Amino acid sequence: MLFLSLSILLSVLLLLNFRLFPRYDINTFQAIVFNYPVCFITGFLLLPAGQSFSIDFSQTWTWLALGLGVGFILTFLLSGASTQRMGITATSLANNLSLVIPVCFSLFVFQAGGGAAGFDLLNYLGLVLALVAVGLSTYKKETTVEQTAGEASSTPKRQGLSTLLPVAVFLFYGATNTMINYMNLRYIPSADKTVQVTLTMVVGAVAAGLLMLLLRIIQGKEQIQLRSLVGAVTLGVPNFLSFYTLLLALSAFGSNGAFVYPLYNIGVILLAALVAALFFREHLSTANKIGLALAVVSIGLISWQELAKI
Repeated sequence: MLFLSLSILLSVLLLLNFRLFPRYDINTFQAIVFNYPVCFITGFLLLPAGQSFSIDFSQTWTWLALGLGVGFILTFLLSGASTQRMGITATSLANNLSLVIPVCFSLFVFQAGGGAAGFDLLNYLGLVLALVAVGLSTYKKETTVEQTAGEASSTPKRQGLSTLLPVAVFLFYGATNTMINYMNLRYIPSADKTVQVTLTMVVGAVAAGLLMLLLRIIQGKEQIQLRSLVGAVTLGVPNFLSFYTLLLALSAFGSNGAFVYPLYNIGVILLAALVAALFFREHLSTANKIGLALAVVSIGLISWQELAKI
């Protein structure tokens, strides 16, 4: 349970970084771009003794991994924007409930684990509740005070496209996790290639991020800030370690993802909500609280067979 607990803590630390960046005037975009070279260095230092890193462009999984790296940085940018505009709780819910997408693909497209035959009514109910939970958790209503005849009245004010950010996080995380599952099923030859594949993904993210930054600098939209490099370190180290410790947790539980992932997702959702309430006074409406509760219930229903074995 140590590795699983560490992975949960490190994942919430990522969201905490995004929430604190504006307070310390750290450029979130630059911190995200530079966090991936930090990820690469962290992963390289964790390579098993006797292993070296190289990229084999003749392998199909290499190109898929590089493409996934591009998806990672786009997803991370969305996650940062969502955390800052919609809060830690809504973003963590969207992130963790995205497991619905790879689960559905695994069942109905990849036919893994016996396909849809392995699902029962409670599992399907969990999938439906997860989608409802995303909608409820991202619902926000702002009010503006208007003075009419000496009285203050509140009127709803739409938040515009910001309300779609958690939904975009949900879709992008789900898509990248689905592709990771596809690679594992079709192209990754053995478990000892895990760090190699992860580092290849990071290389793709590094290349995409630096290209995006270079274009923005040429356009005059960005100037390199030293404090963003500091933010990249506080973001990059837990970013890689959260994934690495999750892999270690999977190994410790015999690669039983149906058991590990629900506990991981529930842990991140609850810890993120606690941190948001205690340190940032994030207000949760009744709809948000219902969404939070439904999120926990839905994840439990999706994997109740494995949880019942505890």
